[in-house]
Amino acid sequence: MIRIAILDDYQNIASSMADWGSLGSDCATSFFHDHVVDQAALAARLAPFQVIVAMRERTPFPGPLLAQLPQLRLLVTTGMRNASIDVKAAIAQGIT
Repeated sequence: MIRIAILDDYQNIASSMADWGSLGSDCATSFFHDHVVDQAALAARLAPFQVIVAMRERTPFPGPLLAQLPQLRLLVTTGMRNASIDVKAAIAQGIT
């Protein structure tokens, strides 16, 4: 099972903005409507996920946080770029 986390959906609309069901029965999506600031709590929440969808630049992904997410394989961002993702750290850890 591929677990997908969609973060910072504070308007509670992300589930209706895409056909998430088209991902297939081997994918499970979790929509998070709150924003977690504490990095330890965020790492604990995201630890079981292989894919994370970050809404814009609201949640930072520095190297130390990425290091605590060993199952993470794909980090997706909405928008054209995301300055709050440590891209070098992500690449070094095999996260695309």
